[in-house]
Amino acid sequence: MVRQHGVLAVTEPATSQIPLVHPDRPKHRKRPLKALHHFRKLIADKEDTEQVFHIIKALTGKDFAERAESFWASKRGQAVLTDKHSLVERLDDHAALRKLPMGSVAHAYCDFMEREGLTAQGLVDEYESFADKGGRYDDMMERYGNRLRDTHDLFHVLTGYGRDALGEQCVLAFTYSQNPNLGTLFIAYAGGREVKKGLPSAVPIYSAIREGQRHGKAARMIAHQDIMALLALPLEEARRQLNIKPPVTYRKCHEMMKAGGVDPYDLLGQNAAAA
Repeated sequence: MVRQHGVLAVTEPATSQIPLVHPDRPKHRKRPLKALHHFRKLIADKEDTEQVFHIIKALTGKDFAERAESFWASKRGQAVLTDKHSLVERLDDHAALRKLPMGSVAHAYCDFMEREGLTAQGLVDEYESFADKGGRYDDMMERYGNRLRDTHDLFHVLTGYGRDALGEQCVLAFTYSQNPNLGTLFIAYAGGREVKKGLPSAVPIYSAIREGQRHGKAARMIAHQDIMALLALPLEEARRQLNIKPPVTYRKCHEMMKAGGVDPYDLLGQNAAAA
């Protein structure tokens, strides 16, 4: 990795250089009203993941490029660049992951993805649909963003937050502290407001989201780890090494919802029916 005229470049091979920021990439300009527009679409269909990409793009700040530069200049970033296999390919090879020890992060990840009917490639495909409309750029910022995207479902597994409405907001709050972007924080708290509707005021929805935010700040950067080494670790050992604390308040919210006859995994559907 070298610097030319103040711009980070990566040589792969020596005749090919990839800039940190492609010269054609538009300068970041935060657009909160655009973010709100796409958030409303997301609320209407929480499975419409494309809206998340629009929101994050609308609220991305200048510091994203600095974090990308720092990662690619690190030993881990350099190792990622020389890996011939993409992270997505590795994560979707469940047959290989299942060969790792029982109780490992790999088995928990495969269980989660298979139970939820998800694939790492599926999230890539959703992003590609968004990128086709919004433009894509062959630079290191794009590659860093892909790294963050491809590790998203691992966040669920490592943090203990499910794919229920509250769990998604807590993961986003955790993600914000790991990789600050006002878009993720906006979705987390605006989504929390939707979750809160129809629930007793005593259910600590916002406290659970704030807890996720604190836990993300205290934990080591997941996307910056050796993911294959992480997958081989026992789940609880991985959490210990990453300093990821149990989601106590999130679990308390689930207990309170269930006690009140509310299914945490169909919360938004129930709120819509009651509206």
